[in-house]
Amino acid sequence: MNEQFERLIVRVESLMARIESVLPQPLTAPDWSASVAFRYRKRSSGHGALEPVRHLGGMLLADLKEIDGQKEKIRRNTEQFVSGKPANNVLLTGSRGTGKSSLIKACLNEYAPRGLRLIEVDKADLTDLPDIIDVVFGLPEKFIVFCDDLSFEEGEPGYKALKSILDGSIAAATPNVLIYATSNRRHLLPEYMTDNESYTRSDAGEVHPGEVVEEKISLSERFGLWVSFYPFSQDEYLTIVAQWLASFGIGAQAIEAARGAALVWALERGSRSGRVAYQFARDYAGQQAGAQA
Repeated sequence: MNEQFERLIVRVESLMARIESVLPQPLTAPDWSASVAFRYRKRSSGHGALEPVRHLGGMLLADLKEIDGQKEKIRRNTEQFVSGKPANNVLLTGSRGTGKSSLIKACLNEYAPRGLRLIEVDKADLTDLPDIIDVVFGLPEKFIVFCDDLSFEEGEPGYKALKSILDGSIAAATPNVLIYATSNRRHLLPEYMTDNESYTRSDAGEVHPGEVVEEKISLSERFGLWVSFYPFSQDEYLTIVAQWLASFGIGAQAIEAARGAALVWALERGSRSGRVAYQFARDYAGQQAGAQA
């Protein structure tokens, strides 16, 4: 009888261990000394973890050209944050490939020696933001929660989670956490022609947005700082190309000779963005290196 009871206990303990392994576990702090940047990843089991980013790009603020106004706004806000002064959550919006994400990464490299850290969170995992904030609460470092290429469709759960964290949660704001997000959509939600039907007009002719429109702009309004990016002109594009070519060791004469090829490259891609300029520079530098080999 005792042997049967002991076998039953073993089976129960084994079953409980298997159940516990699939239940969501509290988020634990990583080794903060492993990196200055971390990614939040959720496994198929539902367990979330903060994983250190082992290889960081060396982008610096000085490397970014033709976005001086945007750069100054982000630099000033980040400087205030790292210095322990009031600072805002930031929404960077505008044309693709114009340096939104690169600017945030450059800020990390610039201010990491002074205690700035970055945690990248995918849109699908924004519902876990309260857990992430709880883990970093009280630490001496300053944390930017980075959401790249952020946009929502109707009814996505991450929308309300982010809205609550930005402004409106019963919990007080955490002084060592800010949210920096990039998006191609200024209001983060799709806008339709039918939204105009919700507008109302007063007797004096004033037009007021309806509830549908108000809801769509309510999330972006909770970011204290908006930074807009615009398509580059031809001259600005060529300046960025020259900067990237120089970083690959291409000489001034070869850079001047590459202008025509750079414009053709942009025409074929249908864009004069910083990303296209970088891609051209990599291709051109690779060809030059091959010709010299």
